Amino acid sequence: MQEFSRTFDVDAPPDRVWKHMRDVERWNEWTASVRGIKIFGGGPLRIGSRALVRQPKLPPALWKITELNDGGRSFTWISVAPGLLVTARHGVAPWGAGSRATLSLGYQGVFAGFMARITRAITERYLDMEAAGLKKRSERPA
Repeated sequence: MQEFSRTFDVDAPPDRVWKHMRDVERWNEWTASVRGIKIFGGGPLRIGSRALVRQPKLPPALWKITELNDGGRSFTWISVAPGLLVTARHGVAPWGAGSRATLSLGYQGVFAGFMARITRAITERYLDMEAAGLKKRSERPA
């Protein structure tokens, strides 16, 4: 698997970070790496939820929630294409007086190495943008 990851500390309680992380349809409010996310069928995230993710410079992608742990404050979703499985994990845990969040994106399959190479720069940039945006949104007073 070819994987990219960011782990960062947030000066906010895990429940606040999780609230913003879990509310995927509002990500475009705090990161320019997302134009919009639409959950098909509406409602909160749940295992099996499907979402259309639109990002600048990338084709729209269909993602499916495969793991969701509200108690553990994490979720995983996948996007599938011929010869390629993309897995993204998002999680937050208590850390000191605040939180530690992790965002990761991994490629598996015949085209994993190729996709990781050609998307490395944009993937790294978007992970940085998402980490900075989530941190800023979570640390902002309610």
